[in-house]
Amino acid sequence: MKFMLIMQGTKAGWESMYTWAPGDIRAHIAFMKDLNAQLTKSGELVAAEGLDVPANVKVVRAQKGGAPAVTDGPFPEAKEFLAGFWIVDCETPERALQIAARASGAPGKGGAPTNFPIEVRQVMRAPEV
Repeated sequence: MKFMLIMQGTKAGWESMYTWAPGDIRAHIAFMKDLNAQLTKSGELVAAEGLDVPANVKVVRAQKGGAPAVTDGPFPEAKEFLAGFWIVDCETPERALQIAARASGAPGKGGAPTNFPIEVRQVMRAPEV
């Protein structure tokens, strides 16, 4: 079963990362690399990526004739944004939840767990026709 683990962020949470000591940032990145290496070794990692800051987001909608209408995003009233994701292939939904909990506990400032919210959603397959 494939699951997408979606890491949510907030503007305040993202901006607070600029106050982290360099060692805290290195520890956070090392944790994420280690998590991805372990998931690769177990055969569960399909893909994982961190995403650019919200200030660089573009929202696209098709105009008449299919031409793109591009606006800046996300909207200012948005409280959360997509910070990154993993796609994992697990035997059970419970295993996907375990991986999400581990990712959520990544170290932050002073080594304290960040406890970022991680949304877990099964990747659905198209019905057989």
